[in-house]
Amino acid sequence: MENRWVMRDIREPDNLFELSKALNINHNLTKLLLQRNVTTFEEAKTFFRPSLNHLHDPFLMKGMDIAVNRLCEAIFSNEKILIYGDYDVDGTTSVSMMYGFLKQFSENLEYYIPDRYTEGYGISTKGINYANEHGFALIISLDCGIRAVDMAALANEYGMDLIICDHHLPGETLPEALAILDPKQAECPYPFKELSGCGVGFKLLQGFCMQNSIPLEELFLFLDLVAVSIASDIVPIVGENRVLAYYGLKKLNQNPRPGLKALIDVSGLKNEIDITGVVFYVGPRINATGRLTHAHESVALLIAESEEDTLETAKVLHDQNTNRKTLDKSITREALDMVEENPNWEELKSTVLFKNDWHKGVVGIVASRCVEKYYRPTIILTESENMATGSARSVDGFDIHGAISQCSELLEKFGGHTHAAGLSLSLDNVSAFQEKFENIVSKTIDPELLKPKLEIDLDVDLNFVNYKNYSIIKQMEPFGPQNMKPVFQTSKVHLKYPPKIIKEEHLKLTLYQPGDSNVYEAIGFGLAEKASLIANAEHFRVAYQIEENFYRGNKSLQLVIKDLKID
Repeated sequence: MENRWVMRDIREPDNLFELSKALNINHNLTKLLLQRNVTTFEEAKTFFRPSLNHLHDPFLMKGMDIAVNRLCEAIFSNEKILIYGDYDVDGTTSVSMMYGFLKQFSENLEYYIPDRYTEGYGISTKGINYANEHGFALIISLDCGIRAVDMAALANEYGMDLIICDHHLPGETLPEALAILDPKQAECPYPFKELSGCGVGFKLLQGFCMQNSIPLEELFLFLDLVAVSIASDIVPIVGENRVLAYYGLKKLNQNPRPGLKALIDVSGLKNEIDITGVVFYVGPRINATGRLTHAHESVALLIAESEEDTLETAKVLHDQNTNRKTLDKSITREALDMVEENPNWEELKSTVLFKNDWHKGVVGIVASRCVEKYYRPTIILTESENMATGSARSVDGFDIHGAISQCSELLEKFGGHTHAAGLSLSLDNVSAFQEKFENIVSKTIDPELLKPKLEIDLDVDLNFVNYKNYSIIKQMEPFGPQNMKPVFQTSKVHLKYPPKIIKEEHLKLTLYQPGDSNVYEAIGFGLAEKASLIANAEHFRVAYQIEENFYRGNKSLQLVIKDLKID
């Protein structure tokens, strides 16, 4: 599928040259900062040197004073506390952090993760009943609960207090919980709205520490879990998330907790772990239990205190992730075949597929694969507990949660955010939902959004690729949503030698520009089919990122090609 190259807007203020001079960097690097809303020397200082002192006061969050006071009361009165969290990476890291930290202060603490297949997403009736039957006075929900109106009512009926820590969009009616911590709720003055679920839980613990004069350094030991949640839940890595991810990655690389170290070891990661490493290696292994068996195994691994307790469990998670890959590959193949068996598939603006025997644990991954292939808002449904249930994934720029909400009369429940959502509906409503969702998407989506977008940061010459510039770009890490690794475009690029194809799918090139005596090595993963396009071209355009390549003890810069076009 052809990418549409889009140049990012660059707001060039009057002080561009002064800012470049003050920072001692060239104008192109300054433009990269401007694109990231870094416009002054002080903002640049904060951006390049994140500090834990930049974290916001947790008591700015609506409901925080009530939540902290109730948590203190429960701990000091030795009441039973149940830590309740979702079964994905954000949920399991949240539970592991909350349980791991609070067990220093309470022996009356348990955690509960709902079963994906028998209870589904969010706070469940089974979970509330469990808490009531076992005498819990306080439930703290993490990464879920903002739409649990009925479950909050049930907890109240049993006389249990509920503190909700969530980061998803609220519905029209909020649950009647003792306290709701969610920066996205109305009238919440908290200045940063994009925390992960684990991040919201972290703020509760930060408030607990401040109120009880507990050194925050004790809480910062759990930042490796927060970083894993931020990376895996694909939240923007700006503002407070950038600070938390920056220090969490330091902890992950220097002194990770035993469970995370075991996962890193079994995954085969050798180099320094960045956000991408978490997304592709650590996160999926934590997620595997919640997808295929039960996420209790992941929490048990993450709260383990010694390496002896972790290696065997880490191997189990690794094996389950391997099984998950096999499963999602097979179901993805079925889904792609279903799309193309529809004679009208090329005219459709969305993909909504249902098959009753697909594994519920991988439908979200399959939805993402379908988006990669056809680049349309996609929903993959399977049958569970006599309902159609599944996951939705969107294309950049289209609010899939908003589109689903317009079909609410056909749904039993749904929740999520702009790019991803979950939903359940009656089996009898699947066909009507497919039709209505397609109708809504076709009427509201901008046709341009149905073409994959490759965002270009800057147009530069190849001589921009040098270690001086690369060292500044490295300091812009951690990269992630809203602070993506920069992509550069260079025109009038020539081949020094004929293109090479590696392992039948990758493209290896040596490039140059007239007037520049240097040559530049480049690799295009999965771009072997582009070889014929450029083999006989006089010159062409290349979009790329700059990375360091290590080979046989030597290091050098290389271009990692994202796309090629004939000039």
